[in-house]
Amino acid sequence: MFIALLIGVLAYRVAERTAEDFYLASRTFGTVVLLFTTFATLLSAFTFFAGPNVAYAEGPEWVLVMGLMDGIIFAILWYLIGYKQWLLGQQHEYVTLGEMLGDRFASRRLRGLVAGVSLLWLFPYVMLQQVGAGTALEALTEGAVPYAVGAGLITLFMILYVVVAGMRGIAWTDTLQGAFMLVTTWLAMVWVLAVVGGPSVATGALEAEAAHHLALGSDHYTPQWMLSTAITIGFGVAMFPQVNQRFFAAGSRTVLKRSFALWPILCVLLFVPSFMLGAWARGLDVSIAEGENVLPAMLAEFTPTWFAALVIAGAMAAMMSSSDSMLLSGSSYFTRDLYRPYLEMDLSERREDLIARVGVVLFATGAFVASLYNPATLFELGDAAFSGFAQLALPVLVALYWRRTTRAGITAGIAVSQVFYLSSLFTAVVPSTYGGWTAGLVGMGVGLLVTVVVSLVTSPAADERRAIYFEGLRAD
Repeated sequence: MFIALLIGVLAYRVAERTAEDFYLASRTFGTVVLLFTTFATLLSAFTFFAGPNVAYAEGPEWVLVMGLMDGIIFAILWYLIGYKQWLLGQQHEYVTLGEMLGDRFASRRLRGLVAGVSLLWLFPYVMLQQVGAGTALEALTEGAVPYAVGAGLITLFMILYVVVAGMRGIAWTDTLQGAFMLVTTWLAMVWVLAVVGGPSVATGALEAEAAHHLALGSDHYTPQWMLSTAITIGFGVAMFPQVNQRFFAAGSRTVLKRSFALWPILCVLLFVPSFMLGAWARGLDVSIAEGENVLPAMLAEFTPTWFAALVIAGAMAAMMSSSDSMLLSGSSYFTRDLYRPYLEMDLSERREDLIARVGVVLFATGAFVASLYNPATLFELGDAAFSGFAQLALPVLVALYWRRTTRAGITAGIAVSQVFYLSSLFTAVVPSTYGGWTAGLVGMGVGLLVTVVVSLVTSPAADERRAIYFEGLRAD
């Protein structure tokens, strides 16, 4: 945390006092920084705690969902959505997804809808990081640092860091933290396997305890569930504000293309050791109390305390990397897509910069207060947010590539799919599964259908700028 703060101060000293620099580091990222800042931003409490917990309870097929399928799906979307967003951002200086869509469809309402939906789903995911931080510190210190204190300390640090550092500092520390967590996770796996006698011994113990964990598929890992989860997570990631904005920040098209080509490799390199540790713990008689996470317990059982602390520090780095990026993106969506269009259109760069930093404080504080009530498990929080963001993806993809898309079509597609998915979570009117397929995936199909049908039966508004997504863009 101290090193990260020093980097943040350095970034503050070299940064320009403009909104574009605060949000996008003036669009100057190189390949290593873009790749690792995206990597570290995504690898959150969900990766280090929820994923290994599922692998412990249900088996290691979770690696196929998160490590393999999602890595490939997101890399494809990075090209289909991210590359075109980068081209548009270079030409029109967009900072947020709402700006890009609002300009094309000449709609302040659409811009506000995209921002509102994004903030709605971003809030529980920020809370997820705080819940993960609080539970990790409480478990690691055996209660000496209570849950609320741990979550509060991380929240205070995130606020201080984001307000000072902006995107430039966040990206620099993400690169450091991403490399750190990758190395420590592999060291953890190697250390544990060395203690127990190697991968064959660990796998043999797992087979003796839970042989079904070594067979592909189960009552939990049905083909429908695995495909639904992989698709909603992959498409949801592409719409995460903190990820989506990085599509605008690449320094060149070469940087962007190298990054998405390398992405699946990085995913496999991280998810394999973290999820396999969770699965092997089942056969190694690691006792997991109800409500606890398997990874800290596994490390406490087979490695020295100092090393366990080092690996959990890697997990904490992941949580901070995710949270600080989320706070920054949430602030930009609020400032540029809600505050400026609806309250103060003639906003100076200096004033927008100030409002953005105040927005970080308010958003983080609200999420922390909510995290004290811990209303759902880590997996449920993360899964809800992934599927919620996924509802945006297909209407956006259609708008980027289909000239016939209308303002009414994309607005209806986004609104109807969000109402459908929210209803599946909070009411009994909409079922949560359809023959094994999740409501999140079905909602994506509903959003696509509504976007296309409504666009076909409505005429483009007179002030829509239909050509800007297709003309004057140099692509190869």
